[in-house]
Amino acid sequence: QVQLVESGGGLVQAGGSLRVSCAASKFTFSLYRMGWFRQAPGKEREFVAAITWSDGNTYYADSVKGRFIISRDNAKNTVYLQMNSLKPEDTAVYYCAVDRTSSRYWGQGTQVTVSS
Repeated sequence: QVQLVESGGGLVQAGGSLRVSCAASKFTFSLYRMGWFRQAPGKEREFVAAITWSDGNTYYADSVKGRFIISRDNAKNTVYLQMNSLKPEDTAVYYCAVDRTSSRYWGQGTQVTVSS
């Protein structure tokens, strides 16, 4: 059973930075594309960023492009999301996810709150 455990969320002032992590286990992490999503109160979950397994290509939602950086450490089975120049509208629960065997697996999420 795939396991994804996020950490590193917290409260930060607007303009600040935060890095969230996602530790993966129970599957061959290095072979899968990993993604970050977020869900704000009263809104649908939305895509934030993704990173491929083979060449490390990255993809970002327009709303975070230029401010967020996704990276991965295959030796540690961990994917990171470095969030810079944070805005109050970035406040959400952040989830990592992996698509495997026709299913999408989610972590439990980590809360990021940006105060104005």
